[in-house]
Amino acid sequence: MEPSPFRGVVACLATMHGKQWALRPLLRRRLGMSVRVASVDTDALGTFTGEVHRVGSARETVVRKARLGMAATGSPVGLASEGAFGPHPAAPWTPADLEYVALVDDRSGLTVVESALSVETNHSHLVTDGRDRAAVLVFLRRVGFPHHAVVVRPAAGPGRPVKGLRRLADVLAAVRRAAVDSDDGTAVLGADLRAHVNPTRMRVIAAAGRRLARRLAAPCPACAAPGFGPVGAEPGLPCRDCGTPTPRDASLISGCGRCPYRSSRPVAGAADPGSCPACNP
Repeated sequence: MEPSPFRGVVACLATMHGKQWALRPLLRRRLGMSVRVASVDTDALGTFTGEVHRVGSARETVVRKARLGMAATGSPVGLASEGAFGPHPAAPWTPADLEYVALVDDRSGLTVVESALSVETNHSHLVTDGRDRAAVLVFLRRVGFPHHAVVVRPAAGPGRPVKGLRRLADVLAAVRRAAVDSDDGTAVLGADLRAHVNPTRMRVIAAAGRRLARRLAAPCPACAAPGFGPVGAEPGLPCRDCGTPTPRDASLISGCGRCPYRSSRPVAGAADPGSCPACNP
């Protein structure tokens, strides 16, 4: 195995929320890379609780976040992660966590982004006036409290969220206050999705980090630049019953982040007739 081109490199990680604990060990072990935290206000790029709305996609933001750390530290190599919570793309009734991790290397002009999608998430909320304590307790158990923190905010009107709550008495008091402050008399109680108080999310960040490390260890067959890996797919996998091309991926495309080289690998098997435009029009 060729030595890692990142051995001995110190990358700055833009985070306010302890993501170094998910990324530092695996990047050191796989690549020989050291990670130094860049103390920057990453909340300026968006918050889960809505005080700052994210501009652009999570994938675009993760690169901006890495560059924010690079600008603050003067480092030519930056790291960042960014998450997005919402319906699973293949099962819209199921909540999912999509985490991106990016490495930006201005020494070589390389930008590599990897991701991990997981249905293991406690992304959820409860609207309550605080009087039904039993419903609050059921919700707290469901989101893993107190191992996972929660956040409380008024359901309507102005009012800043109270984050990082891990004591029951604090949660109940915050719910009562938020309900009083709300225009409709209710509060929103939700899982705190910041990484340092959400171990479930931290595991998904680590999974994305492992994918990034594997990819950075893979050289391009054409120019030997690190980071050769998946860049897209081509649809058209044939239906198992009638052979009609379907929207399912027929081939996976890998590419280089520095040169134009691309390669395609066919997907084995056939598509379920449920995704076939002929069998299931």
